Amino acid sequence: MNVFSVPIKSKEVVLALGPESVGNFSIYLKGKIYFSKNFGDLLDNKNFQKFKKTVLQHLKKNKIDPGVVLTDLHPLYKTTVLGNKLARKFKAKHVKIQHHLAHIFSAIGENMTQANNYKLPTTALGIACDGTGYGLDEKIWGGEIFRIKDRKRIGHLENQVMIGGDLAVNEPARMLLSILNNFLEKDGVSKYLKKYYTKNQFELLYNQLQQKFNCQETSSTGRVLDAASVLLGFSKNKRSYKHGPIDLLEKNSTIPYKIKPGIKNNIIQTTPLFKYLIKNIHKDKKRLAATAQQYIVDGLYGITKKTNPKNIYFAGGMANNKIISSYLEFKGVITNKKIPRGDAGLSFGQTTYYLLANSGD
Repeated sequence: MNVFSVPIKSKEVVLALGPESVGNFSIYLKGKIYFSKNFGDLLDNKNFQKFKKTVLQHLKKNKIDPGVVLTDLHPLYKTTVLGNKLARKFKAKHVKIQHHLAHIFSAIGENMTQANNYKLPTTALGIACDGTGYGLDEKIWGGEIFRIKDRKRIGHLENQVMIGGDLAVNEPARMLLSILNNFLEKDGVSKYLKKYYTKNQFELLYNQLQQKFNCQETSSTGRVLDAASVLLGFSKNKRSYKHGPIDLLEKNSTIPYKIKPGIKNNIIQTTPLFKYLIKNIHKDKKRLAATAQQYIVDGLYGITKKTNPKNIYFAGGMANNKIISSYLEFKGVITNKKIPRGDAGLSFGQTTYYLLANSGD
């Protein structure tokens, strides 16, 4: 395991079990965070059994009895269920930490390991962008801005609809359908979806959206960029790997067109972005690809600068997107360099979050 010294001394022994999509765990003990390797997608039962076995063996071999077990907020994640069992076994406190706050605190934690003394600036903000994370309002988050001092969400992307819930992750054209429905008539929406669905399939999905049957709202950056990738023809209507459609969007990006992001009450309006893309669909699609990503990052940074924060931290799966991350880094935003920016670093972020929350910071 990788070992990181942190300038927080606590007598508690903390076990963090991370997310579900990318298995990793961390242990805090006597001023150090021990951070595990990546076990892969824990939805694969082989990976999960290996992850579970390794956690238990490590605790037993090193005679570690955690007094605190940290998990994601999502109640159905395998790691959350496991954490509940381990908390009972060790008679430990079980603390659930919101997914995107954990992302941000992975960046804060890495920054913290480089200092002998560390105190978060009271004006610090955090940006978390990814595909999926369980929100405090039980919606799916993924494009969030937090005030670190009180861990309050102060901004986010406009909520869009995932038709069929998680099915919209694997079929990004479902996201495109729901977004276009915000400003186009049915025939107009169908025009851009006939490439991906038969007439009957489209009718079923369209009716499902109108009836709001098995539909979830999301502020996810990933889902919006998935839809843009499909619309511009860079991605097929099937995700072959995590963030696949977005990788194709990024790889095919050149110079963005200039468009000012719409922001209302600190909510970045993503529907106007698609109005722009549709209106300009016959222009250079590689420039439009860059425009979609630049629109979002301009909106995120624009909201954060309103309060003139001393530090801004950025993490989450979308922090691996070079267009978004390089822009923010150029503006002085702090990102991870050693700890993975996405879910593979989440247990480290959970640990940091808990330590700082219980140190009076």
